[in-house]
Amino acid sequence: MDVGPEAAAAPGIMVGMRAVVQRVDGASVVVEDRTVGAIEGEGLCVLVGVTHEDTKEKAAQLARKLWTIRMLQDERSCSDTGAPLLVISQFTLYGDARKGRRPTWNAAAPGEVAEPLVDEVVAQLRSLGATVETGRFGARMRVSLTNDGPFTVLLEI
Repeated sequence: MDVGPEAAAAPGIMVGMRAVVQRVDGASVVVEDRTVGAIEGEGLCVLVGVTHEDTKEKAAQLARKLWTIRMLQDERSCSDTGAPLLVISQFTLYGDARKGRRPTWNAAAPGEVAEPLVDEVVAQLRSLGATVETGRFGARMRVSLTNDGPFTVLLEI
């Protein structure tokens, strides 16, 4: 089913780039039995979802927020401590399971839109001075992490 941007604006669906951010004490992502990204010690594991209306400007805004959000110990940010981030694309953040038993993904941007914007978040973070590891877009990934706190925040830009 090919659904355009109008589906993303359906009542009750938030429109905008979305990230689930977890303070971690180490995290990694494995694809086909190979670790493709990992961080050690205190840092942030970030699942990023992209919707139809997202732009490079929103990606840059999300990167600035991730770099400066005070989620680490003693209310510090990655910019304060140099803590690393593991950024993983996650279209399922736009799953809608309000009706029926099977989620729909209408609000999630297609890969050709989402991948460059997730890459832009990573590039912007790196330009700010962040150490960033990533998953692999579109791959079946196994993510492991130790949530420190637990401390998890949902960001919508």
